Amino acid sequence: MAKTKVTRIKASDSPKEKEVEKPITRKKVVIKDKKQEKAKKVAAKTEKKAEKKAEKKPFILIRPFVYLGRYLKDSWKELRQVRWPSRKATWKMVAAVLVYTALFVVVIMLLDAFFTWLFSLIIK
Repeated sequence: MAKTKVTRIKASDSPKEKEVEKPITRKKVVIKDKKQEKAKKVAAKTEKKAEKKAEKKPFILIRPFVYLGRYLKDSWKELRQVRWPSRKATWKMVAAVLVYTALFVVVIMLLDAFFTWLFSLIIK
């Protein structure tokens, strides 16, 4: 058998053949700091805007109209985000609703006829 040489490495040994991790350069740290500062500024701006909105309260007689306007504006935004179905898909859904309704009507009519027959037997 051929002998293989086993090298034991202890924690106290210095890494000779292993790659040493590269230290973080100054530029990378500065870029991260700038990103963090920018995020903090954006958060501060949004907080200021929220405070200003909270401070402004419209006159009590105008308030319902302001709320109605806000509701209409938000509703319009939501409607613009809706992905409307095509004509073909709409007709498929209408047909499905009509078939389901017809089946439900038949089931209710059968139950009604059964209970009418049952009660007529009990009462007679």
